[in-house]
Formats: sequence, structure tokens, C-alpha cells
Amino acid sequence: MSGYRGINHLALVTSDMDRTIRFWRDLLGLRLVGGLGKKGYRLYFFEISAHDLIAFFEWPDAEPVEEKDHGVPVKGPFIFDHVSIGVNSKEDLWSLKGTLEGAGFWVSEVMDHGFILSVYSFDPNGIPIEFSWDVPGQDLRDNPKMIDRSPCSKALEGSAPLKGKWASSQSTPPEDRAVYPGEGLDFRKKDSVSGSDEK
Repeated sequence: MSGYRGINHLALVTSDMDRTIRFWRDLLGLRLVGGLGKKGYRLYFFEISAHDLIAFFEWPDAEPVEEKDHGVPVKGPFIFDHVSIGVNSKEDLWSLKGTLEGAGFWVSEVMDHGFILSVYSFDPNGIPIEFSWDVPGQDLRDNPKMIDRSPCSKALEGSAPLKGKWASSQSTPPEDRAVYPGEGLDFRKKDSVSGSDEK
């Protein structure tokens, strides 16, 4: 199995990048670490942690979906419920709640989910977001637990990945490896426009 180290980036959509930057960078305090674009298209990246980014495509004709409460089931086509961003301390959770409320955003009460404490809100694009603090000694990564009273059959097989369930090779053979140019190659150029912290 590959060695994962976190979510490189979660890509969401906005029709107003300026409003999105004001919320994610200026209100929540995430650094804007990269941006690329051309006529009718932008993709900007915000730093959540040393390994995790959240990104936004700006599509001017995109329209927000109807606001939906976090975790409430829906019928019909659907692909995304909410994103939860971890915070370092319980105090950070309370601070975020106050910051969002002070800026006029709806924020839930602090909810105790056993392994995390969370608050819920929405960004200016209507994207449901959650902020979560890990309850000490309850990290599911250290001690996986299945408390579903009627778990699906595959969950009963345990938490560890099972080998042999998929027919696949472990690695692409060297002779089949090719890398094709994609958006963002200009990030490697030394003369790219930089958004320095000194401004």
C-alpha cells in the first residue's frame, strides 16, 4: 500500500475568489500559498497544516447549492457533505467560534462527539465546514472502534486493509511511467509572481 501522509488538497468551487480569500485567509488565518489562473479560471491554495491544503477553483458562472445542514441525509444526486478541519486545542475551537460569530457568520454550539469536539458553520460560498478538536485519549487512529449497531458486512472484517480483494499491481513498471505537462508548471519558475508575506 502507498504511504499516505494526509490530504494534499481538497478542491472546492467559488464564484468570487476575493470573498473566498477574505474568509479563508483573513478571517480564519490560513496562508494563501499558491495561485494559478488564466481567463475565466483560477485555482488558489490555502495552507491548513504542514501537509494539508484547501483549494478553490473560481468559476464565475458557478452558483452555490442550496444550504444543507451538516450530516443530514439527502435524496438524489449528491457528492459532498462537509469538510472538517482539525484544530490544535480546545481553546482554538472556542476562539474560532467567537471569530466566526463576531464576523456575522452562523456557528453551531460546541458539540461533543465522543472522540472530537466540533463546531459547524458555512463559508461565504455556502460550503459546510466543521472545526474539530481531538479529545485526549480518544483518537480513533490509535484505537479504531465500530459502534454501529448494524454495521455493513465489510466493516465487520476489521479496520486493517485486506490484501487480495482487488486485482491490481503494486507499482507502475518503469517502462510505462510518463509525466505529462499540467496546469501550474509556472510555479517552478524563479521569476513567477510571488505573494510575499512582507507586503
